[in-house]
Amino acid sequence: MGRQMAQGALIGRSAELDRLTAVLGAATRGLAGVALVGGDAGIGKSRLVAELAKRAKDDGFAVLVGQCVELGDALPYLPLADALRGAQGELRAEIDARPALGRLLPGGTDPGTESTSGLTQQQLFGSMLGFLAARPVLLVLEDLHWADHSTRDLLAFLSRMLQTERVCLVGTYRTDDLHRRHPLRRVLAELKRLPSVTSIELSPLDRGEMTDYLVALGGADARTIDEVVARAEGNPFYAQELLEAVTEGCSMTDGLAGLLLSRAELLPDAAQRVLRGAAVAGRRVDHDLLQEASGLEDLAFDEAMREIVSRGLLRLDGEYGYAFRHALLQEAVYTDLLPGERTRMHSEFARLLTAREGAAAELAYHYLAGHDLAEAMSASVEAGRRAERLGAPAEAHRHFERALGLWDRVSDAESLAGMDRERLALRTAAAAADMGDNHRAIAQLRDLPPSAEIGERLAYYLYDSDAAEAAIVAAEAAVAAAPEGSPVLARALATLSRTVSWSPRHAEARPLADRALEVARATGASDAEKGAMIMLASCAEYEGDIPLAEKLFGSIAFQDSGDLAIDLRAIFHHARIQYERGAMAGAATTAEHGVRLALETGLSWSTYGTDLRFLQFMIHYMAGDWTQAWSMAAGFGARVGRIPEAILSSFALFVEVAMGAPEVEERLNWLRPFWSDSLVAYMSRGLAAEHALWRQEAELALEHTTAVLNAMDPAEVGNIRIGAVALWALADLGRADGADEFLARAREAARVGMGVEGQGWMARAEAEWHRAHGRVDIGAWRRAVEVFDSGFVYEAARSRWRLAEALLASGDRSSALKEWRRAVKAATSLGARPLSEALAELGRRARFTSAQQGVLTGREQEVLALVAEGLANREIGERLFIAQKTVSVHVSNILGKLGVSSRTQAAAAARRAGLV
Repeated sequence: MGRQMAQGALIGRSAELDRLTAVLGAATRGLAGVALVGGDAGIGKSRLVAELAKRAKDDGFAVLVGQCVELGDALPYLPLADALRGAQGELRAEIDARPALGRLLPGGTDPGTESTSGLTQQQLFGSMLGFLAARPVLLVLEDLHWADHSTRDLLAFLSRMLQTERVCLVGTYRTDDLHRRHPLRRVLAELKRLPSVTSIELSPLDRGEMTDYLVALGGADARTIDEVVARAEGNPFYAQELLEAVTEGCSMTDGLAGLLLSRAELLPDAAQRVLRGAAVAGRRVDHDLLQEASGLEDLAFDEAMREIVSRGLLRLDGEYGYAFRHALLQEAVYTDLLPGERTRMHSEFARLLTAREGAAAELAYHYLAGHDLAEAMSASVEAGRRAERLGAPAEAHRHFERALGLWDRVSDAESLAGMDRERLALRTAAAAADMGDNHRAIAQLRDLPPSAEIGERLAYYLYDSDAAEAAIVAAEAAVAAAPEGSPVLARALATLSRTVSWSPRHAEARPLADRALEVARATGASDAEKGAMIMLASCAEYEGDIPLAEKLFGSIAFQDSGDLAIDLRAIFHHARIQYERGAMAGAATTAEHGVRLALETGLSWSTYGTDLRFLQFMIHYMAGDWTQAWSMAAGFGARVGRIPEAILSSFALFVEVAMGAPEVEERLNWLRPFWSDSLVAYMSRGLAAEHALWRQEAELALEHTTAVLNAMDPAEVGNIRIGAVALWALADLGRADGADEFLARAREAARVGMGVEGQGWMARAEAEWHRAHGRVDIGAWRRAVEVFDSGFVYEAARSRWRLAEALLASGDRSSALKEWRRAVKAATSLGARPLSEALAELGRRARFTSAQQGVLTGREQEVLALVAEGLANREIGERLFIAQKTVSVHVSNILGKLGVSSRTQAAAAARRAGLV
């Protein structure tokens, strides 16, 4: 009764609960949040989160709770699998639609015996992000101090990527378990810097709160309560155990572990044996498994369990299992076991789990604790394979490395492992690389006897670690050691081609790739064949032969090599080169194919999956499909805490600045701290300069562009765009000082075979240079228009604005009006408000617009142009991203200002004025 009362009243945690509830409330409104709840063992973390879960259910959230357990960091994604088991209805269907998540559950499909764990992990992470977006979810991960490496990685990923989903993610952890080198410490330090993360640390309850808590538990004797309060030191769990010990007739022993054991010692011998078995099994245990391990008959076991449960030491967990009421109790009982007793019980659990075909990682844990090294090695290898298939490279590496450590301590190791030592070492190194630790992978491969396959992988990892010279040496050794006409020779040649491609030996890259292609085709090594083709295309692009590069990329973009990473890489480069050439329709088709492939395979958040979505966004933006571009930009969260998120967010500024969206200032405020990164600065600070120019803040724009150029490598093609914007600022200021330097910087970055966008910006830089010097150069602006007219709708319209201005200044009013009308039509159709306003100002100065139109606002002119196209209010609202009711108000105002009574008459007026 007392325990139920305590659950009914949360005492002394109102401030902490309010902070958690605020995170949940934000999630309700579409602002995802993360809460990290820390505190000593028994301080009340789970009780606090349980109260939050109750409120979440009342608010319509699905509540999923997963528990980490202390099994030597062996079981990957255990708390996630635990949480997903609780999914029902709509959420269960969402899991079934995502095989990467389904594999975590009992009976889940197995992708096969061989898998790239890093790629599978990306599939899993992307699938989890999509799953959480399905409906409002409170996801709780308890006891993160025991979380495996891959679960920690998932926590970090979700904390960074959750933005507008209705998701509240809560993690709990023990502060008293986080020693200086604990792996969770680094993760927590990183996460607490993120703007979406709320950190809550529970302190001990004060004396008054403790007294209220004990009274709620049923404590009535004032002296007993005072003594419990004095001993418990503000820890609710310790206080509850002390009170129950007194109630059961035990003395108040010093120390929580001693107190917990004193209560366990009141059990009959059979029940104590069962409790010790449960402690060896872990925090949770299956009924049948525990009974078999105890050796008791049905009636005796049931009697023992009834005694244990009635004393609150174990509680029912699901339909067929039990769990310790608190992890501290399991730890105390386990620690109290004698060494021999512990070894025998682990061996018994290993035997029973083997007969039940239990999880390989759990088997490895019990066999190792039971000192059966041969079985531990065999189970460790299988656990590594299973971790690979689940997308848990850190755990795969841990298990494989343990197996390697046991290799010389067992007989017939090769038979137990199912592979030779070299193959196991290669898989260990691959797992290390997949978890982002190339240095460990390199060290492990260097410890092995040299071979062609080891040398090829060593070269690959060295190159990815920016050790180019060492990579070339290793790749050459691999080529020399590889048998003629073998797949490993094809791979070694392709890797050698890759390693020399950006070195002084670049000229060797193409012939090496040609030879790799020949050997790959002869031996059926499809991955090496596609890799060689990508290298040949890259060589052609580097040499300025863009048609050949596009042809080569196109020949492999839609082929299945059996390696998804290579396939997505080929598709991305084909779409990229089409985009840079201005072939927007083809680029859009190719990018859509890649994005769809990434989505279908769960790789939307892989490196090339992400790059393809960015490229697809830029294609929509440049081609003038701003409805799609705006929709995609809405998914690029503004709240950023690290450089990768800042890069993602920066892309949204392209369309937001061009449309004059109010979100620009907030996004720039979040991005400003990351301007030390060159890519973030190039995009976000470069676009901040354009934003400033639209607001007539040319000095600020010049400050932005100068800072970006100072941080960029002079050889980067991005210098052209930033230089052109800097020249725009100088021209607006009526200054020529520095103009020659900015143009020289742009010219230095230009190269043979540069894409259409780069050529267009170079033409604009030349034209702006003339404008900065006070000269009107119609030819320069016409050249910019001609280049951008190949598919870059917005950039062509911006260049037409300046061309119309130049034509007007030269006295060619007729041609100026023609270009102005085309620019107005494009800007209006796009919803490019700043450009529309600049064109309206030019129209007024040039008297291209009537007096009646002069009284129309910029937004009213946009609406009028769309009315003239025959669009309904709903369609206009979708095009301009405003409410249908707002459109109706604008239309009424337009009719009144123009003195007409119908939309048809308003459209006719628009045509007479040259707006359409």
